[in-house]
Amino acid sequence: MGDRTSTWGLREGRRPRALSPLREHLRDSFWFAPTAAMVLVFVVWAAASELDTALVDALRDEGDYDTIDDLLRLADDAKTVVTAVSSAMMTFIGVVFSISLVAVQMASGQFSPRVVRIFVRSRITKATFAVFLSTFLLSLLVLTSYESQAEARSVTAVPLVQSVLTLTMLGLSLLLFVLYVNQTLRLMRISHVIDRITKEAFKVVARMPVGHTAGEEAALGPETARVPHRGRAGVLRDVDIARLVKAARRQGVVLRLIPRIGDFVVPGTPLLSVHGGSAPSVRSLSHTVSVGVERTFHQDFAFGLRQLSDIGLRALSAAVNDPTTAVQAIDRIVHFLSAVAPRPLDTALHRDRRGEVRLVQPVPGWTELVDLGFAEIRGCAVGSPQVTRRILAALDDLAMIAPPDRREPLLRHRALLTEAVERAVPEASDRAFALRPDRQGIG
Repeated sequence: MGDRTSTWGLREGRRPRALSPLREHLRDSFWFAPTAAMVLVFVVWAAASELDTALVDALRDEGDYDTIDDLLRLADDAKTVVTAVSSAMMTFIGVVFSISLVAVQMASGQFSPRVVRIFVRSRITKATFAVFLSTFLLSLLVLTSYESQAEARSVTAVPLVQSVLTLTMLGLSLLLFVLYVNQTLRLMRISHVIDRITKEAFKVVARMPVGHTAGEEAALGPETARVPHRGRAGVLRDVDIARLVKAARRQGVVLRLIPRIGDFVVPGTPLLSVHGGSAPSVRSLSHTVSVGVERTFHQDFAFGLRQLSDIGLRALSAAVNDPTTAVQAIDRIVHFLSAVAPRPLDTALHRDRRGEVRLVQPVPGWTELVDLGFAEIRGCAVGSPQVTRRILAALDDLAMIAPPDRREPLLRHRALLTEAVERAVPEASDRAFALRPDRQGIG
């Protein structure tokens, strides 16, 4: 590749950043943005209070008590609005997010439980919740700034700037509420959910390093040591690639991650193999592995396909019976597989600044990705001609795009689907109809 972007619209893998795992973990949490916003509110409120005090002091020094009287009257009018905001905002927050929880539960039941993380990671959702809580907190703080002095000459501060700030936050809350409702309605539509999953999957592909050769992995040398997993049991969410590369460079070795991202690991099982020397110290490898209760997109190469396959399977279940949704999921499976078809798979080699390989990370191979995308859906699609026609068209398209050495799993799935339909459908005309490739399934 001569430029930074391939013909598939995927950028070449960038050097991992040290804070990348932390940033992704914070995005998967819902507490950080509201908490940071409320802390910021205290700072902004303190600054606004100082401005109000400085304003009154300047007017008093000039002897302009008439202006102070005018400011008091404006502040009294604003106080009515601020009081109404403080009393109504928490009720508003409760109603809005109660409805949101119902919407999330419906989406989880209709699509897949794993789509809940889309709502959690939504920037609009977090921003709306943070601004709502910040507006409520700011209104309470501003109410404490109103003084009860009847004489303008004894007033030390008129919370005019604070009141304007509260009204501004109220306007921002209303704007975000409109955007939030629009975003929530979009995320309840399967087409937008599938599109979001596909975009997240492509981000993972874009972060994977490219350009290595098969000889590089073979030249790593024999295994000299192993590092066991010392943390809690759970799903391997991601690893701190930058820190692992740094530790391997300092020790002069190459590290190989034994489990794949998304595997379930337990304490004592091998986590890293060492090639070329002794293992790095326990301290240098501490906090380099993140284990959680569920998979995430950060470094999980196949998690996008897993979710798309889950959506297709649920759509084909007897309880849902929505083959059109299954066809939409297959569309994006084809989109993803067509993009990774020409790329090197099986392993990802991470290098230090000198270009030397320091970390080998296993990723799913082409056959595994094709099986993940089609095996389960193919098994449930026999009774739905719309889906069988779309799968056949998808396999034919991928067979034309994929390199010759990667066509075998595609042809295998095509043959298995054809055999299953021939066994399950007794009428010859129905079999012919179900086995006719069609990119739309049935219109």
